[in-house]
Amino acid sequence: MKRMYKDKINKSILYYIYIFMFISIISIYSASNLLNNSNLVIKQIIWNIIGFSIIHLITKLNMKYIYKYYKYLYIIGNILLLLLLLFAKPINNSRCWFNIFGMSIQPSEFMKIILIITNAIVINKNKKNFKLIIKILLITLVPSILTFLEPDTGMVIIYFIISFVMLYISEVDNKYFTIIFLFTLLFVSIFLSLYFYNSNIFIKIFGTDFFYRIDRLLDWKNGSGMQLTNALTSIGSAHIFGFGFNNTPIYFPEPQTDFIFSVYATNYGFIGILLLLLLILRFDLYLIKIAIKTKNNRNKYIITGIISMLIYQQIQNIGMNIGLLPITGITLPFISYGGSSLLSYMISIGLILNITKKQV
Repeated sequence: MKRMYKDKINKSILYYIYIFMFISIISIYSASNLLNNSNLVIKQIIWNIIGFSIIHLITKLNMKYIYKYYKYLYIIGNILLLLLLLFAKPINNSRCWFNIFGMSIQPSEFMKIILIITNAIVINKNKKNFKLIIKILLITLVPSILTFLEPDTGMVIIYFIISFVMLYISEVDNKYFTIIFLFTLLFVSIFLSLYFYNSNIFIKIFGTDFFYRIDRLLDWKNGSGMQLTNALTSIGSAHIFGFGFNNTPIYFPEPQTDFIFSVYATNYGFIGILLLLLLILRFDLYLIKIAIKTKNNRNKYIITGIISMLIYQQIQNIGMNIGLLPITGITLPFISYGGSSLLSYMISIGLILNITKKQV
């Protein structure tokens, strides 16, 4: 008798996403009252519906088509980044978004996923030597330069972290990483020496705008301003149990995106923070366990790239909310408000679910 086969989706991953969605909605609801904008929750619910639809579609997709046409995805992603610089209207002095029928679309968010797929295929197809490192560096540099010019320094950092981690787990000889580390250390030393001791030369080489961007990044403790000060005051005054749902007594800018963690922490206090951190940790460890068990190297690289993206953004967002890291405009995955960022995370979950489908 012929055995019947069917795909089995990893529901545990979806359960985590459902919980994140719930936390996101209640936190954005509180943030929307700070901003007097009741539409944020409705928009986020719509983005979640679209996101889960995308997850469903990706799980049905044959991955061989993604692997076959990855070059076209990479080219299209970079073309969109270039078109941003040429035609997008600046918002807060940045050209990061296309405005399409009243919706803001941020191509760099999707470029993260394209970069992960491209890196995975290139790493899998090539020998693990210094030539591979150069290839991955060039692949990463193109979108990094275009994104840096928007300007969006935070996203550029994500690109390089993704590529570095994917290369590292590919078993490239450690001596190549040592060489890269020494060259990077030399470059950073020269770069910072010019910045601190020869600012005129620095400005001539890199320009005034870049000088002030680095200045804001390195001097974040002194130049944090009202946003971080009020967020820290709000979190600190929440104590053990917080002020309760929809009760954020102190205003700070961008509570729905960059500082959504501060809104949540204010509402639910130390206990709420602890529960959220434990949830995030369990989710990350579960994905790491999946990556370790994945036998196909190409798939393993994709999952690893996604994990590195998520963990870095979690650390960066929470760190900047509590004053431990500079404010770089990085969202908290699955929780911060935003269409493009949320959809990029949903695409990444769709890819993982597709890869981990089981035959029973």
